[in-house]
Amino acid sequence: GYLVNWDVQRQVWDYLFGKEMYQVRPSFVYSISYGRWFFCLFLHRQLHVMDETHVINQVKEDVCYVSQDFYKDMEIAKYPREEMVLSGKYKTGEQILRLTNERFAVPEILFHPSDIGIQEMGIPEAIVDSIQNLPEEMQPHFFKNIVLTGGNTLFPGFRDRVYSEVRCLTPTDYDVSVVLPENPITYSWEGGKLISENDDFEDLVVTREDYEEHGHNICEEKFDI
Repeated sequence: GYLVNWDVQRQVWDYLFGKEMYQVRPSFVYSISYGRWFFCLFLHRQLHVMDETHVINQVKEDVCYVSQDFYKDMEIAKYPREEMVLSGKYKTGEQILRLTNERFAVPEILFHPSDIGIQEMGIPEAIVDSIQNLPEEMQPHFFKNIVLTGGNTLFPGFRDRVYSEVRCLTPTDYDVSVVLPENPITYSWEGGKLISENDDFEDLVVTREDYEEHGHNICEEKFDI
């Protein structure tokens, strides 16, 4: 589906992942509060399609990418070249959207959300900070098993940028591996499907009936939170 009302979606997420709903140790789990909505905010200034989120989504998938050298690409974008103009056009009916630095400046927010006033860590920092809050003996295993999921990971250059920044933030004696699955959009679902087929699945979940009867206390007891 397409996100058409950010305010409502934010309220849902705040409730689902809020402290009152589910008590977890926040050092290990991060909920990033920026996503597809900022593409609408940034691309809307070029073409009035805020109510046509499928168009914005198509633009994002067709022309956006993650820069490996943001400031260098910003300099290049000041002097349009033929190939940038050609690859930066997107037709919507009789309109043409011309994109230059928006193609990489918008995805850059995933790495530097403070650029638009969101005071949170970028994705590489959040990964490293989360792993470094685990017991020290577990950290090398997690640095070697970083898996990217979700549609935004399909941006050209996304995996390489995450790897390079995580590598810079990680102790040199640790190996770092960042894997982009063949289909990162459904990868999390496929993992959940495999777990559901496990013989021990019932021991890994809290049923709706148990939750309605005991509330969040059942999660604390079952998962030792």
